[in-house]
Amino acid sequence: MQNLVILAGNVGATPETRTTQGGTKITSFSLATSRPKRDNEGKVIKENGRRVEDTEWHRITCFNGVAKTVAEYVEKGQKVMIRGRIHYTRWTDQQDIERYGVEIIADEVTFLSYGKSRQQQQGAAQDNDDDDIPF
Repeated sequence: MQNLVILAGNVGATPETRTTQGGTKITSFSLATSRPKRDNEGKVIKENGRRVEDTEWHRITCFNGVAKTVAEYVEKGQKVMIRGRIHYTRWTDQQDIERYGVEIIADEVTFLSYGKSRQQQQGAAQDNDDDDIPF
């Protein structure tokens, strides 16, 4: 049996990175996935001609090399695909209440789009290319 998750969505905030005392790099970020809302008959619900979507937020955690790459290249709003596994945690808080959490441990992060700063750089490079035309 396998614990396998594949998600494709939009990065919700700039990834946050920390390093453990043992030197392990950990990067975390939120990922939004959407699907169309449906009525009781299974038809997609539309408002003002646009389909209504349900959005779910996922906590994504990356380690070591993947963490370093994500920290360096991933930005808020970027489209990415995550391949990893579901990880559940349980702890007792300061008020002695048992808490539960879930996160996705990412083994692979595939970039489906550039971040906004990279898109702007690409646009500027294309603008400069036009200046080199000799006629």
